This record gives sequence, structure tokens and C-alpha cells, in this order.
Amino acid sequence: MSTNLDHIMSATVHLDRLLQPFADCLTPEVATKVVAMRADEAMQARIDYLADRASEGQLDDREREEYLGYLSAIDVIAMLQAHARSLLHK
Repeated sequence: MSTNLDHIMSATVHLDRLLQPFADCLTPEVATKVVAMRADEAMQARIDYLADRASEGQLDDREREEYLGYLSAIDVIAMLQAHARSLLHK
């Protein structure tokens, strides 16, 4: 029986495989910049606002779609940063 955790793990593995060719193109200089990537202050404030509303069950449909989009982007960025860190620690 497949669980939600199995689905998430499978999606993570596939996303990691999808990003590997990009990660293979990283130079140490680019990897350093990827590791240092952060949302700007206004973007982080918006994500924090939506996260707070999500925790409180207050998101409307448009906000939920926006928030889920940010979470997906953050997942991709986090995987790219993991690849970049791996390159820098070799």
C-alpha cells in the first residue's frame, strides 16, 4: 500500500534526477553563488505572511495557490543548493 510519504519520496527522487544535469554544469564559483541564494526581504516577508496564514487555516484559494507555488520553488532551490554544497565539499 502506497502512502503519502512514499509519494513525496518518489517525487523527491524524480526531481533530484531531473536537476542532476543542471548540477553537473556547476563550477565552484557558480556553486558558491547558488549556495548563497536567499529570497530578498520583501519576498521573504510575503512567504512568511502566507505561511502564518496557512498555519492558521486562513488562506483563500488565490493565496493557497501562490503559497504552494513558492513552496515548490523553494524545494527546487533547496535541491540545487544541496547539489552545489556537494560539489563544494568534494
